[in-house]
Amino acid sequence: MADSTFDVVSKVDKMEADNAVNQAAKEIEQRYDFKNIGASIEWSGEKILMKANSEERVKAILDVLESKLIKRGISLKSLDAGAPFASGKEYRLEASLKNGIDQANAKKISQLIRDEAPKTVKSQIQGDELRVSSKSRDDLQATITLLKGKDLEIDVQFVNFR
Repeated sequence: MADSTFDVVSKVDKMEADNAVNQAAKEIEQRYDFKNIGASIEWSGEKILMKANSEERVKAILDVLESKLIKRGISLKSLDAGAPFASGKEYRLEASLKNGIDQANAKKISQLIRDEAPKTVKSQIQGDELRVSSKSRDDLQATITLLKGKDLEIDVQFVNFR
């Protein structure tokens, strides 16, 4: 019998993220505390750009975005927000969404699987994802449970379970 496999990936649904940004923009337009301060949030290429007239207001916009991402099922581990910086008369804050598992995190996850998962389970790094294989599907499911229980630095999903 062939080995069963699944992939460990870290991907953000672009449409859900876009919906979260649009919902945050609507809330910012309507909220009284954001009136007449030049507050805005929008996509700028692959980054999310937030603008306001003070550092505190930009951080408040980030809070609104974070709440919308959580409601849309996107983990805040995927959000990489920088520090507010002054740009002319306004403050700006750029945030991006992390996609893919970088080499350092992939090695940590692979080491975790080697140390704590059932012995029949093998893992290998393939680009920005991790392929996990075993002859036993039960061992793979135990590995998924193990990874869900650990507090990893990145948000992971499990796909292509065969």
